[in-house]
Amino acid sequence: MTTELEHLEPKKYGLALHTTTRELGLAISNFVGDTRSQVWYLDRELSSHLHQYLIQFIQPQTWANLAFLAVAKGPGGFTGTRIGVVTARTLGQQLGIPVFAISTLAAVAYSQVFHTSFVSMKTELGVRSKIPIAVQMPAQRGQVFAAIYQPDASGLTSLLPDTVMTPELWQEKLASWNTSYQLIEAKFELGATVTSVLQLAYLDWQRGQYPNWSEALPFYGQHPVEM
Repeated sequence: MTTELEHLEPKKYGLALHTTTRELGLAISNFVGDTRSQVWYLDRELSSHLHQYLIQFIQPQTWANLAFLAVAKGPGGFTGTRIGVVTARTLGQQLGIPVFAISTLAAVAYSQVFHTSFVSMKTELGVRSKIPIAVQMPAQRGQVFAAIYQPDASGLTSLLPDTVMTPELWQEKLASWNTSYQLIEAKFELGATVTSVLQLAYLDWQRGQYPNWSEALPFYGQHPVEM
């Protein structure tokens, strides 16, 4: 039995923010042809310029046009991740719309195995490979963030949830993995994967998930200061 997917009204949009690295990535779409995204390298200027870029970027749409928000929840830089999640939570609360917190690593995996251009979702997603995707990203203090995802027609299924571990433990985990996999290393500049953040959120929205803004929590993985 196939579940009927929901679709946005043409004048309603999803908006995504990606601030977990030194880049700001923004994406907006109504998923039926009106789509745009943009990336800025802001580094330490993120907190100073985020709201200015956000206000300019959504035009000619207005806040009233938004049906949901999506935000990259980490892992990534502590300050940038916190700023993005707080901004999304604040907007979600004020606008009364759902806020989807999407894994940075999941967005990387999705961008590798699916066509990243926005689709209407009336047809099955174009899966490039059904091989599990192992994603790793450098963390502080010589550790790595890691996760493994299974691509499928509905998006991604988490086989190993986002975690942090030593490179040695990660290699042991991969060596003992009982199926083939594709290993991807996430780079520090990931703003362009904001389109995948938005697409993953839209897949959840279509399946009837409408998370409250208070459920959008960051994933830091590590304490910012060594204890």
